[in-house]
Amino acid sequence: MKINPLNNPKINAYKPQVQQQQQQTQSKNQATDKVQISEEAKQLQQSNPIVEARQEKVENLKQEVQKGTYQLDPKQTAEKMVEFWNGR
Repeated sequence: MKINPLNNPKINAYKPQVQQQQQQTQSKNQATDKVQISEEAKQLQQSNPIVEARQEKVENLKQEVQKGTYQLDPKQTAEKMVEFWNGR
């Protein structure tokens, strides 16, 4: 009686495919993205005194509107609107 060797091609038909899939998943896991922030972006992230002052002004206006103490000058508003539309 002859016993066939264990390296039967029919049994190992899927072995190369499995190995290839494992290699692909390993290479995908190794690839990573990197982010580099430019110096200009770092400067923009730092607090800007102009932005802070504007935020304070907006907060004060919000509080005045909520309290009902905000006074609006219609003449000044109209003048600013005319300046804006004529300036274009």
